[in-house]
Amino acid sequence: QVQLVESGGGLAQAGRSLTLSCAASRRDFSFNPMGWYRQAPGKQRELVASITTAGSTNYAESVKGRFTISRDNAKNTVGLQMNNLKPEDTGVYYCNGHVSYGPGLTEDYWGQGIQVTVSS
Repeated sequence: QVQLVESGGGLAQAGRSLTLSCAASRRDFSFNPMGWYRQAPGKQRELVASITTAGSTNYAESVKGRFTISRDNAKNTVGLQMNNLKPEDTGVYYCNGHVSYGPGLTEDYWGQGIQVTVSS
């Protein structure tokens, strides 16, 4: 088994920056992709950004140009640099790691979640 542990987050004013980090407890566990999701109060969990082992990225429209996702394959970590934060970025952010064991056999691993609060 493997665990994903998030760090960073907290409280920031609108327009400021925060950085999230996520580390897998095992370096021999290959996730593809890794990503960040968030869940605001009363809303469904949504994809914020994801990145493949090859470095291909995908962002939600609402964060394009403001957030940057990165990963270190050797260390099995993923980060999220969040700039120009907006109050609507508030929510619990979850690290995600996707594993494919074969055709039609996949599994998602999740971190415990970390709170990000942006004040106006």
